[in-house]
Amino acid sequence: MIVINLSEQPSLLNQYLKEMRSVDIQKDSMRFRRNIERIGEIMAIEISKKLTYAVEQVQTPLAVAEVEVPQDKVVLGTILRAGLPLHQGFLNMFDHAENAFVSAYRKEEADENGEVKLEIVSEYLAAPSLENKTLILVDPMLATGMSMEIAYKALLSHGKPSSTHLVCAFATPQAIEHLQATMPADCTLWCAVIDPILNPHKYIVPGLGDAGDLCFGGKL
Repeated sequence: MIVINLSEQPSLLNQYLKEMRSVDIQKDSMRFRRNIERIGEIMAIEISKKLTYAVEQVQTPLAVAEVEVPQDKVVLGTILRAGLPLHQGFLNMFDHAENAFVSAYRKEEADENGEVKLEIVSEYLAAPSLENKTLILVDPMLATGMSMEIAYKALLSHGKPSSTHLVCAFATPQAIEHLQATMPADCTLWCAVIDPILNPHKYIVPGLGDAGDLCFGGKL
């Protein structure tokens, strides 16, 4: 699996990551959602450079111009609920794409030693055919990698994509290692940034907290 860490090269992306991390700025949920969306737009442009292109002709008011345009049939897959703003950023760029949605939530239990055992539960799937299409599967937080793995395997019930791009804003080395062991070797993983620590409660550190709650409010 190819791993691409976009924060290794400074860009405007880092400004949005900084605002998302800030305990003061992230209190503005509308700005938080918009910053995730912006990150999606930037990452969509980077991924678009890896697609297949062909020359097409377009009639302008003055003459015919030749333009290279992507030929891939793209499906944007999203893990509910925190993935929705990131999905919107990609959809702003890939506005002709089909869309797929998978639910995934954390089910946690602590053993007698206080160690948290984490299970990822998926109960909902809506997707078009993925057969021979380019799948872009997005989720802002890649803590353990389990949600991404489960979502991908659920989507395979709708066909085998010709290529797969996995996308996150924040990742951990543990999640990357998990996906390298469980995902096809020809997948590409795109990360806005890779943080060093996964704490005992399976949260990314320094991270930013719970992305779903910051986007949409708390839950019971």
